[in-house]
Amino acid sequence: MEHRLTTPLDRDKVLRLSAGDVVYLSGRIFTARDEAHRRMLAVLSRGERLPFDLSGGVVYHCGPLLRDNDTGWTVISAGPTTSERMAGMTPELLERTDLSGIIGKGGMRGLVDLFRSKGCVYLAYPGGCAALAAGRISRVVGVHWLDLGMAEAVWEFEVDRFGPLIVGIDSQGEDLYERVLERSKRRYSPPR
Repeated sequence: MEHRLTTPLDRDKVLRLSAGDVVYLSGRIFTARDEAHRRMLAVLSRGERLPFDLSGGVVYHCGPLLRDNDTGWTVISAGPTTSERMAGMTPELLERTDLSGIIGKGGMRGLVDLFRSKGCVYLAYPGGCAALAAGRISRVVGVHWLDLGMAEAVWEFEVDRFGPLIVGIDSQGEDLYERVLERSKRRYSPPR
């Protein structure tokens, strides 16, 4: 099934998504890689507020490449990075924020129960589509923590029909990656 959603995400619409569905997002998304996750958790653990609002929001595991010019920032490349690297920090981030979605590449093993309990989804963006992703970003709204470096800063992007995104983990407890892995084990198991 195909869905067109706008951020901040409506919780009821998130709950209706199923693993394997296709999603196109419009609205604002926030990039975050390893260092940005560490910084967010440090700020939140001190009881401080983040300089951006993740309520109903979507974090994109991405280290974009941008050019600073006379009219502001231009996104050159914005492909997904491997989400598994952030899997260890995701439980605390979801506990401390009202995040509704995460976009990335490669799945997030072992987090199905967490996504179900938080009503959150993992949306997979195909690797190798960095130029396509950049083309769906209408404007750079802002940047936070640029001291971390361009790839590690939190970029706030306005996107229009960003995708196609595949629901990799839904809020009902289905993990597309695990489903495919199990199917391949059954199909390609060596004869006994």
